[in-house]
Amino acid sequence: MIATLALGLTLAAPEVWTQQVPGHLVKFDMVKIPGGSVTIDGKKVDVKPLSVGKTEVSWPLYDIWAFRLDLTQEQQAAGVELKTRPTKPYGAPDYGWGHVGYAAMSITYQSAERFCVWLSEKTGKKYRLPTEAEWQHAAQAGASAAPSPIGDFAWFETNSGDSTHPMGSKQPNAWGLHDTLGNVAEWVARPGADPVVKGGHFFSTPEELTFERREAYDKSWQLRDPQNPKSPWWLSDGPMIGFRLVCED
Repeated sequence: MIATLALGLTLAAPEVWTQQVPGHLVKFDMVKIPGGSVTIDGKKVDVKPLSVGKTEVSWPLYDIWAFRLDLTQEQQAAGVELKTRPTKPYGAPDYGWGHVGYAAMSITYQSAERFCVWLSEKTGKKYRLPTEAEWQHAAQAGASAAPSPIGDFAWFETNSGDSTHPMGSKQPNAWGLHDTLGNVAEWVARPGADPVVKGGHFFSTPEELTFERREAYDKSWQLRDPQNPKSPWWLSDGPMIGFRLVCED
């Protein structure tokens, strides 16, 4: 399969491989993308080849870690890893919009990072969050601007009905990655700076769906959280925040 870009370039569809969580039926697809370079804050940044999640991390995958489903009933009753995994969320973190086939959301950066550590230990592969440059390179897939018409590729303010939608229900980018724009925004690491989310989300306007735009954590994302300090695991008012994996092959 060959993808044709707006710049007149052609790209062969990258290889897709599937990861299954040991001891569970949950599987997810990773896409091998080539290296390249992107411009971040006016500076050229090189990106090495790596594998990127075909979609955002799903609820069924995230549930295994967040709710200790990989532990026996005896281990759960004994409180094994109780303090190193998420506490009970404030309200339903999926807002009742959908679970199987939907992106995990309402997730803090710390939770996303800890999940990656757990998944790496579980699978023996090096999973982590993408850097901003890696995310932008993967999302652009050789393009210089957001695809058009944007409604064919993303869920956003105009077409979302103010909620998330099943992952992969819109067209993918040239490298086969779904929902890099819209649906839920995705945490990225920024060496030497605070993490941000990229890609916009189902509350975003069409103009906000760009590869370059970033959003920093906002206190309003945990407005209803009654804890003091706020939960390090859940965003009580951040249903538009999720994440995508990368894997160092």
